[in-house]
Amino acid sequence: MGGEPEPDGLDLRRVVQVVVTDGTGRLRLASGYRVTRDLVLTAAHAVGDATSILARFFTGDGEVWEEPGESVWANADVDIALLRITVDARRGGPLAACVPPVRFGRVAPMAEADCGALGFPWFKLRDSRSPAAGSSPGSHAATTYRDSHYARGRATATLREGTLEFSVQTPPGPHADSGRSPWEGMSGAPVWSGGRVIGVVTAHYGREGPGMLTASQVERWYRLLTGPQIDELAQLMGLPRRAGELDEVPGPTPASDGPAAAGKLGKAARELADLVRTQWEDEEERRQVHDPSPLQVRFRQAADVRFDYWAHIRRVPLSTDPGPLPLADELDQIVKVYRSIPSGRLVVLGVAGAGKTILTTRFVLGLLKEPARGDRVPVIFELGSWDPTAIHVRDWMAERLVRDYGFGGAAPDGGTLADALIKAGRILPVLDGFDEIALDLQPRALEELNLLGRMPLLLTSRTEEYTSAVERTDVLTAAAVVELELLTLSDLDDYLPGTSPPGPDGRSGWAPVLDELRPHPRTRGAENLAQALRTPLMVTMARTVYGHSGEPHPRELLDTRNFPGPEDIQKHLLAAFLPAAYRPHARNTNGPHRTRPWNPDPGRAEHWLRYLAAHLTARRTRNLEWWQLGTTMSRFARVCVIGFLAALAFGVTTGVGNIPVDLVVTDNGLGFAVERGLVVAVLHGAVAGLGFGAVYVSAYRGDVTPSRVRIQIFGRRGVAHNRLLPRFMAGLVLGALAAGTLVLVDRGVVTRLGLSDGLEDASGPATFLFVLGFGLATGLVLGLMAWLEVADAIDSAVSPAALLDSNRRNVLVHLLMWAIVFGTGATAVNVFIMGPLLGVGAGLVFGLEAAFAGGLGYGLSLTAWGQWVALARIWLPLTGRLPWRLIAFLDDACERGVLRQAGAVYQFRHAQLQEHLATRTTPPRPPPPDHFHPDPGPRRTPVDTRNGVVTRP
Repeated sequence: MGGEPEPDGLDLRRVVQVVVTDGTGRLRLASGYRVTRDLVLTAAHAVGDATSILARFFTGDGEVWEEPGESVWANADVDIALLRITVDARRGGPLAACVPPVRFGRVAPMAEADCGALGFPWFKLRDSRSPAAGSSPGSHAATTYRDSHYARGRATATLREGTLEFSVQTPPGPHADSGRSPWEGMSGAPVWSGGRVIGVVTAHYGREGPGMLTASQVERWYRLLTGPQIDELAQLMGLPRRAGELDEVPGPTPASDGPAAAGKLGKAARELADLVRTQWEDEEERRQVHDPSPLQVRFRQAADVRFDYWAHIRRVPLSTDPGPLPLADELDQIVKVYRSIPSGRLVVLGVAGAGKTILTTRFVLGLLKEPARGDRVPVIFELGSWDPTAIHVRDWMAERLVRDYGFGGAAPDGGTLADALIKAGRILPVLDGFDEIALDLQPRALEELNLLGRMPLLLTSRTEEYTSAVERTDVLTAAAVVELELLTLSDLDDYLPGTSPPGPDGRSGWAPVLDELRPHPRTRGAENLAQALRTPLMVTMARTVYGHSGEPHPRELLDTRNFPGPEDIQKHLLAAFLPAAYRPHARNTNGPHRTRPWNPDPGRAEHWLRYLAAHLTARRTRNLEWWQLGTTMSRFARVCVIGFLAALAFGVTTGVGNIPVDLVVTDNGLGFAVERGLVVAVLHGAVAGLGFGAVYVSAYRGDVTPSRVRIQIFGRRGVAHNRLLPRFMAGLVLGALAAGTLVLVDRGVVTRLGLSDGLEDASGPATFLFVLGFGLATGLVLGLMAWLEVADAIDSAVSPAALLDSNRRNVLVHLLMWAIVFGTGATAVNVFIMGPLLGVGAGLVFGLEAAFAGGLGYGLSLTAWGQWVALARIWLPLTGRLPWRLIAFLDDACERGVLRQAGAVYQFRHAQLQEHLATRTTPPRPPPPDHFHPDPGPRRTPVDTRNGVVTRP
C-alpha cells in the first residue's frame, strides 16, 4: 500500500481496488471498501457496464490478493453499489481478517468535519521493473501500477444537491495529460470522519480545481431511496434504518489558534491523555507486565448473563435481527473488539483475580497508543467510592478528574474543566469495580448509568455481583458483555517457566511442577494446583513467591498434606506474598521512580499493611486516601488529638511570645515574665484547643478533602472571586469571637491572679477596637487567601505525594499570610504607642504569634493537610499503627507490587490481598525492629488459616 498510514476508522486489510472490464474489453479502476464478510462498497457508475469485476486486496508487505466479484445491489441516484465476493478464510491473507461492522455517520447541518478517504487515483500511477516471464535473470520488463493515496481534508454538505463537498488538504499537482482527472479511480472510496463513513467519493469536477472532490452523502441516501431500499441496505451492510440513528461526527479538530473555548478544551483533553498515559505506563513498569512477557488472557461473549438486544448494541432498529458480534479474542485485541461495537459500550466480567484490572490498563493504553479522530480520552474511575444515591455519576466523575488530575480550572462556560470535558464528550469512562459498590446500591447504580444516554463506556465487575444486579433491575443499555476466561495449562507453560532463573540442569524450577499437571487423570495434588492457578492473580502471586533462586521450590505446592485443596494453595500464596515482596533488595535510583534505599522489616510492614487494609474495609472502599487516614477513629478521639495539638501550638507560641514583651516593654523581671507566660500558655491553649476542636467538628461533619488550588499573585485575569466575601465575613466573626474570649480570660483570670503586666487597656473603647481589629485581621487573612487561590496547574501527573506537597505549601502560605497581616497591623498600632523600635519589635512578635498560633490552629482544624499531620504523622505512628516515614513506606510498597497509585490515591494492587489482610481486624503489636532475621532455609511461610472473610458492602 505504498507505506500509507492507517487512517482513522480504517482497516487497511479491507481496502479494495476494484478492477472493472467493460463490454469493449477495456479495463478501468475504482476504489472500494469491504463492509461485511463478503460485500464491498463502491460507486455505482464505476461498475454499471461491467462484464467482469475483480476485487484486489493488499497486505502490509505489498502482496496482492484477488477475488472475483459481482454487483448485487446498485442505485444510480445515490451512486453506490455493493459487490459480492467469494471468501475462503482458509486461504489466510487479508480475507481472513475479522470484519467488524462499519459505523455510519452524518455531518451536522451547515457544519464541516475533518475527514479522509483512501483510494487508488490516477496520479498515483507508478512504474516498476520486474523480472520478465521466461527471461534471463538479468532482464526486466517495465510494468505500471497505481498505489494508494489517503486524501485528508474537510467535508461539508452542499445546499442544493445535498452531496458532500470534500476539500482536500493537499491536492495533486498539474498533470501532463490534461484530458484526464488526476482523481480518476478514486470513485467508490468511502469518506471517513470520526471513525464513521459519512459518504462515498463519486466525482471530481475539473472546473472546481484539483483540491475538491464530490461524495455521495450517507444522510442523503434516506431522501433519495425508498423504504424497502433502505431496508435492503440495513440487511446487507448494517446501515441504520432511519437518518436520525446516524451518529453525528465531531467537528474539526481545533487548531492552536482556533476559538478560545474549543482550543482550551482541546488542549485540556490532550493534557489529560498525556497524564493518563504516563500514569498507566508507569504502573505497568512497576508491575513488570512485560517481563519476561505479558500473561495472555482471553475473553469471550458472556454466557448465562442477561444483556441488551443486539439491535440496540449495533444501533439498528429493533425490528431487524443483525445477529451477534464476534467478541471472543485475546487481551491484546481488546481495543479492536471495543471499536467493533457500534454503541461503544462494553461490560467485562470475570471471577476475582481474573485480570479485569489488567484489561482496563491495556485497554486505556491501547486506545491512547493508536487514537482515532474523535476518540474520547479513556480514564479509569474506581466505582467503589461512588454512592449513586448521593451524587450523579457525571458529577462524581468530574470530582475525580479534579482530585486525580487537577482539572479544577475554569472552563469557558464558567464551570470546571472537568465538567466541560465530560459535557463535551471528551471522556470515555472506564468504570472499574462495579462489584465494589455496596450490594444494596448496585441496582440503583445500574439505573444511574443508564441515565447517561448514549455515552460510550467500559464497565468491569465480578460476574456474580453484576448478574445479581441485572436480575434485580435492568441490563446496561446497549452494552455488549464479555467474560474473562480462566487460564489453561498452555498459558502456564508459556509464562511461569520464564519467571524463575534456570537451575543446574538448565530448566526452570517450574518445569517439573508443570510436568506433573500434564498427565490425565492428574494426581490430587496436581489437580489442586491446576485449579488454584487458573487466574492471573494467583499466577502473579506464585511468580513473586517462587521467582527467585534460594526460595522454597514450587514443588511444595503439590503436597496434599499441607494443601488439601485449591483454596489452601491460594491462602498460602496470599500469606507468603508479603514476605516475598519484602525481600531486601536495592531500590530504583535511575528510573522515573527514584526512591531512597529502604528495606522495612517484613513483619512490621505486614503489621502496617494490615492496619491499612482494616481501615479501607471499615470505610468500605479500595481507595487509600492520605487525608482519610485516622478517620476510622471515633470523632471524639480525633477532636481530642486535633484540639490538643492546636492548644499546644497556640499556648506555647503565645506563652513564649509574652516573655520578651514583658521583659522589654515593662519593668517586670524574668521570674514574673516566665510565670505569666506559663499561665497565659495554659489558659490561651485551653481556649484555642476548645475553639479549634469545635471548628473541626462543625467544619467536617462529612469527609475532609484536600484542596486542588495554588497561590498565584500575578496573571490572575479571568479568576472569579466569589469566595472572597464569605471567607472575609467568616474570619471577621470567628476572629472577633476568639479575641473577645481571650480578653475575658486575660481580664477575668490572669489579672485576678495578680499577673497583669499593665499593658492591657481595660476601657471599653480600647477593648472594642482590639476585638474589632483582631476580627478584621482574621477576615483579611482568609479573604486574601481566597483571592489568591486559583485552580492547581495541570503540569504533571497527580500523585498522592504531589497532592500532599501542594496542600502543605498552601498551609505554609497561610502561616506567612497570618504573620504579614497581624504583624503589619500590630506594628502600625504600636509604633504610635511605643515608638518605632519597640513598635516594630512588638509587631514582629505579634506576627510570629499569629502565624504559629492562629495559622497552625487553622491548618490543623480546617485543612486536609492538618488532619493528616495530626493523625497520620503523629498519632498513628506514636501508637505503633503506622510508620513514621509513611509516604516513603507507601511508595516503597508500590515499587514492591503491594500497592499501586491511582491518581491521587493508593490502592492495594489486588482486592483479594486487601481482603486477606483485613481478616485480622485488630493487627498484632509490631515486632521490635531487630525481630526479623531472614531464614535462608527452605522452610515454608506459615499460613493464616483462621476463618473470617470480610464481605463486600
